[in-house]
Formats: sequence, structure tokens, C-alpha cells
Amino acid sequence: MNPLATELVRDQVAAAVEEAVARTPVSDIHTHLYDPAFGKLLLWGIDEMLTYHYLVAEAFRYLEVPFEKFWALPKARQADLIWEQLFLKNSPVSESCRGVITTLNALGLDVRKRDLNAVRAWFSEWEVADYTTHCMELANVRTICMTNSPFDDDERPVWDHGFARDPRFTAGLRIDPLLLSWQSTAAQLSRWGYDVSGDLTAHTISEVRRFLRTWTERMQPRFVMVSLSPDFEFPGQHECAQLIEKAVVPHCREFGLPFAVMPGVVRQVNPELRLAGDGLGRTDLGALQNLCAQFPDTKFIATVLARENQHELCVLARKFRNLHIFGCWWFLNNPSLIDEMTRMRLELLGLSFTPQHSDARVLDQLIYKWTHSRQVISRVLVEKYGDLAATGWVPSREEIQRDVKKLFGGAFDEFCALSLK
Repeated sequence: MNPLATELVRDQVAAAVEEAVARTPVSDIHTHLYDPAFGKLLLWGIDEMLTYHYLVAEAFRYLEVPFEKFWALPKARQADLIWEQLFLKNSPVSESCRGVITTLNALGLDVRKRDLNAVRAWFSEWEVADYTTHCMELANVRTICMTNSPFDDDERPVWDHGFARDPRFTAGLRIDPLLLSWQSTAAQLSRWGYDVSGDLTAHTISEVRRFLRTWTERMQPRFVMVSLSPDFEFPGQHECAQLIEKAVVPHCREFGLPFAVMPGVVRQVNPELRLAGDGLGRTDLGALQNLCAQFPDTKFIATVLARENQHELCVLARKFRNLHIFGCWWFLNNPSLIDEMTRMRLELLGLSFTPQHSDARVLDQLIYKWTHSRQVISRVLVEKYGDLAATGWVPSREEIQRDVKKLFGGAFDEFCALSLK
């Protein structure tokens, strides 16, 4: 193929990729958002965006206000301080700050005016149900998977009372207290009518499985999930490993659910920052390898917090068909790292992974997180398809659309439906 023809093909491929990435609805498989029926638990609006823990941590690099004084302020006043420091006194070049600007711009607000009160007034005109639809349409998000904990005192009553579920929202059963704080959780389960003891006897394990069954039938989750510290070990005699082996894995196998493990969190590196105070560490992925090897008939999904783990995680996924990796989680949700990780995963795994989830904690964040991620994913795919086209293998528009659908939720659906027997 002569150079001019090659350039033309590359341009055609690039246009097809950009169109497919922009138009394909995404299934967001991990967020901290809620069905609007959960009321105040669904966070949205400018003050929630500005007081998101990413921005809080960044603002304290400038703020001289004592931590306790900041936390005592009303949320709107906290947002004022963050706006002043990160948007007025400094240009909002960080990913978290740029995300706020991307979102406001997409919503049609004039960010050049830098008028926070005018922005607040605009948001005050919305009803949450209508705004939810508006955000999902702007972000081109088809479904949102929540993070749902039976141990959350604000969330549990909503499930107990029942509600009309929005079909766009699916559940993820989060069980961190069960696995990470067994002794206190055992007392809580006992108060709820489960006959458990501090010792993990066969009867206690049976009752734990009854608890998991109850909440699985109630929530109808897409998976069971836990976040873990970097030093998590499996197998092991500690309570977390024993509960996973004897209760969680058998439960997931019985209900055909993946078990989602999210290692790498170091909790409360700086407690004064509260939710913003968590850090990260490099994970020993031997535990995940052992889980996949010991339970080949159980599906595992994983995302890992440290950049240093990403190559090892990709190689691990090549070795075990019962492992699906997803997303650029938390501190990795930055364009340079999304670019690096998406390239690595495509080169090692083809299309058998999910490149991104939003991890959104505030509804509006869907807009910027998917806008920014689509830009990066599109750029990487254009290069990879261009490399193919240079060899004479020119992907058709239909093939590109098929592949993008896989990356935006299709591969995850296929994995969840996979039979490992």
C-alpha cells in the first residue's frame, strides 16, 4: 500500500473509532452512586462535586484552616473554601479540578464567569430524577452498578422497606465488614437473628452463608465485592481468608456470581482528612493467583490500586480464564495512567477486559470521568487499529463497533455468563 493510501486508511479507521467510542453506551460496572430511591445517599450538585474527597485532599495542600475547623463548617462553606483555593487562587489543572470544569461546561454553564453562586442557582432548579437522566444521557451511560452494603445504617433501611427499582441501576454486594472485622460483625449478625459465634464453626459458616443468601436474593447483585489491604494473604488461617474460602467462594459459585477483589488500600494514612485520608500500597498478587488457581470454577474480577501492580495483574489474567480485570481505580483514574494501562491491557489481553469504570461518588462525575476516559481510550484504539491497518488487516466499521461494545460492558457481560464447569 502506498503512503497516501495508507494515510487515507488510517484517517478512515480513526474516524470510525472516534464515532464508535463516542456513540456506544457504557455499562459502568463500579460506582458509589445510588438509585434515586435512596434519597440523600445519591450525591449530586456543585457543592458535592467541590467537597469530593479528591478535592478536599488537594485543597489542604493550600489551606491553613485547621482540620477540625474545616469539618465543622457547613458543606457550602467548605465548597467555598475549596473553590477559592483550587479554582480562583490557582488554575484547576489537576484531573479532579479539570473534571469539575468539564462537567460544568458539558452542562452548558459558562465557566468563564467563575461565579459559584450562579452555578448553585442553576442546580437548584433541578429535580433529582430528571437530573439523573440528564447526567446519564450526557455521559452516554446505559447502566450504573452501585456499591451496596448491608452494614450501612443509612442504606439498609431502604432495602428493608423495599422500593421501586430503577432498571438502570444494578447492585454490587459489598461485604468489607464481614471479612475485615469479623468479631464486631459477628455481634452485629447475632443481633440481626443469625446464630453465629466469634469462632468460625461449621454452624457459623452456615449462618454466614444464610446471611449472604438473604442479601443476594434481596439485592440481586451483579457480584460480591470487597476492598483489601496490600498485605492480604490467601490461603491463610486468619478470619478473612477462612470466610472467603468457606463462605464467600461457595456462595458465589452457588449463585453464579463473580467475587470482586479490590486490593491495595491503606486505610487512614491521615485520619484528619477523613474519607480523603486513605492511601495505597503495592499488593502481593500471590493471593489473587492462589484464589484463581484453587477455585477454577469460580469467577473473580479484580482491579488493583497501585500502578506497580498493573503489569503483573495483566499477566495473571492471561493465565486464568476465571479472572476478569477492570478499570483504573481511584488514584489511577488519571489520563496518563489510563493511557498506559489501556495500552498494556490491549497488548496483553486483547479485548477480554473492561478498561474503565467511573468509581463516581457524585452523580455529576459520570460526565467528566467518561468524557475524559473516552478520549484516552479512543486515542489508544486509533493507534492500535492503525498498526493493524499498516499490515493490511483493515478493520471494518462493524468490527470496530463490535470491539468497542465489548470494552464498554460487553466483555464483562460475557465473563459473567461464562460457564467454567
